[in-house]
Amino acid sequence: MKKLVINYTLSSVLYLFCFLLFTANTYAQNRLIDSLKNELSIHKEKDSIRVNILNELAYSYQINDVSYSESYIDKAEAILNTIDYKKGKARNLFIKGSIQLIKDDFESANLYYQKALQLYTIISYNQGISESYTALVKIARHKSEYKKAIEYLKKVLVINEEIGVNKDLPDNLNLLGTFNSITGNYSESLKYHESALKLFEEQKNNIGIANTFENIGDIYKRQGKYSLALKYLNKALFIKEKLNDSSKVYSILNAIGVIYEREGFPDKSLEYYNRALEISNKNDDKIGVYRTNIGIGILYISTEEYDKAFIFLNRALAVSEEINDLETVAVCLNYIGFIYLSQGKLALALECYKRSERISLKTGSQSALSKAYRGLANIFLSQKKYKKALSYALKSKDIADKLNSLSHQVNAEYLLFSIYKNTGDHKKALVNHEAYKRVSDSLFNKKNIQKITQLEYEHKYKQAIDSASIRELELTKTLEKSKRNLLLGVIAFLAMTLILGGIIFFMKLRHEKSKTQNIAIEQKLLRSQMTPHFIFNSLSVLQGIILNQENKKAVFYLTKFSKLLRIALENSTNKMVPLNQELEALNNYLELQNLEDSQSYEYTILVDESIDKSVFSIPPMLIQPFIENAVEHAFKNQIENRKIDIKLKYYDDRLICTIADNGIGIDTQKGDEKKNKISLATTITSKRLKMLSKDFNTEGLITIEDRKKYNEKGTIVTIVIPYKLKAE
Repeated sequence: MKKLVINYTLSSVLYLFCFLLFTANTYAQNRLIDSLKNELSIHKEKDSIRVNILNELAYSYQINDVSYSESYIDKAEAILNTIDYKKGKARNLFIKGSIQLIKDDFESANLYYQKALQLYTIISYNQGISESYTALVKIARHKSEYKKAIEYLKKVLVINEEIGVNKDLPDNLNLLGTFNSITGNYSESLKYHESALKLFEEQKNNIGIANTFENIGDIYKRQGKYSLALKYLNKALFIKEKLNDSSKVYSILNAIGVIYEREGFPDKSLEYYNRALEISNKNDDKIGVYRTNIGIGILYISTEEYDKAFIFLNRALAVSEEINDLETVAVCLNYIGFIYLSQGKLALALECYKRSERISLKTGSQSALSKAYRGLANIFLSQKKYKKALSYALKSKDIADKLNSLSHQVNAEYLLFSIYKNTGDHKKALVNHEAYKRVSDSLFNKKNIQKITQLEYEHKYKQAIDSASIRELELTKTLEKSKRNLLLGVIAFLAMTLILGGIIFFMKLRHEKSKTQNIAIEQKLLRSQMTPHFIFNSLSVLQGIILNQENKKAVFYLTKFSKLLRIALENSTNKMVPLNQELEALNNYLELQNLEDSQSYEYTILVDESIDKSVFSIPPMLIQPFIENAVEHAFKNQIENRKIDIKLKYYDDRLICTIADNGIGIDTQKGDEKKNKISLATTITSKRLKMLSKDFNTEGLITIEDRKKYNEKGTIVTIVIPYKLKAE
């Protein structure tokens, strides 16, 4: 009951505050109008002073009563026709533009703003020039003329810096970031948003911070960098939910739904879309409604439920056309064109893609234009009009390269491969197919990494929500106890939290730092092993063997590869593994590499007779990085007589492993750019050995030498491995 009373009281106070603020603003506005009217009644002479008073009265009335505003602006214009007062004339034109903007007559508003700008420029009145360009930005944005908007906004920034007006700087930087993102200039867009974020953080402006987080997340979403997109979108969502900003919560939920759809989680995607649609319908937000309908339409395209997709996309198209959002119209047309193309309705698909092309060229939206070109190329390819298909495919690829978007690039490369293959140009077809495979590999690797990172971010976000809920509950309890002074209660709670946090921090700092370093080093090393690149290459080799109908070889290769994967996955979760299991993994790895390179090197794994492999346990994946370095880097320009020898011996209570090759030697590799990778593997392993030595109270170290000091050829790596015996 107490909580209910407190919440009711807080709501009442908030409502009262908003009411008083509105009343104060209205009162101030009325006082200004009354003051201007009083001055107007005193100053009867038809000169520049009377013009200024009439102009400002028109400006003050424009929102609440357009008819009064127009009356005063006409009276000011009548005087201006009899005197030479350019500044007053420019202000008069500017206010006329504002009135037309309120009436949604954008063409007339644009005309008046342009005339005002010309007059302000003639008299070199920078504040007026800045205001005119700011107004023109609104017009350009509404008409989806983003290149013009960028041009105008840059001029506003320059002028405001000259006259020392910085109030709107972070908002203008954010706008520049958004416009550059829409036109595909992502690197420039990020620079503007990061500058805006810094200013908002200095101002402690949570709304600005959240908006900027959302904008940055949108850029990464457009680039296909989904893990980064989720990071920033979840930050924005956390702040917006705390601020109760439902309109912005909707847009973030919608963006997260898009990401989950693209990442192949349709159920999770639909969950976020439904939450977003519920908010946008409740707020009667047309933009929200059409964006979510687009998202659901795309989701049904991905599951090949084209009839459902068509319904949602047509709803989105109708709303976006109604409010004249040209960029979104182009997006809808591209997806509807794809549905028609998939159903073999080429004439309807052509009509959609052609219209999208015209709109995208007008708005400057590169992503939509690339999709339109790709759709047109696919239509002409299916009609065997290869010359036209090639022309559009090349245009699509050019934009994809400029956007540096893997999803656009992979589609463009495969499209070019298909065209060249059908025209008999096998040389170019091969080039594009290789490019397609390369980009596919990158996309495949990136998506897998992003899915893992995505889960990490979701976990962190949930923790943040839970933590915030706990803090909110504690704050409520503190408020109940502190009846006399709410503010003092909050301060007391925060002070207690800081003191307790400080005590816990200093008590656990050394322990947690050591523990974190240990985990981080092990994770870095384990993740540096069975890389997605190696796995994908192994699958490609297996595919080649199967296509060559080398069945026995394929079975052998698949057996070794599956064993290696199983052992690697099992070992990655264990701190210690049996020595015989680790040696089996190394042997499988070497056999796979050797089979892939067509018996490119000889190798041996020799274990001292004094070592019982079933008794010794060692940390996993200490040896493999150095074998990988030998395979990849030791035999540069050496085709024959390539050897790798691995030896384990037990001497003076130390388990010693040596990896020796007869390659070019570590000293020769020092100028090679790949030496960085070798150094990184050595550094991480050295740190890990240091931590393991402390844990097991045994010696652990590593040395790398060039064998020329022993009058031999190649490199030798010596590792003293920490171990445990089964009897222990």
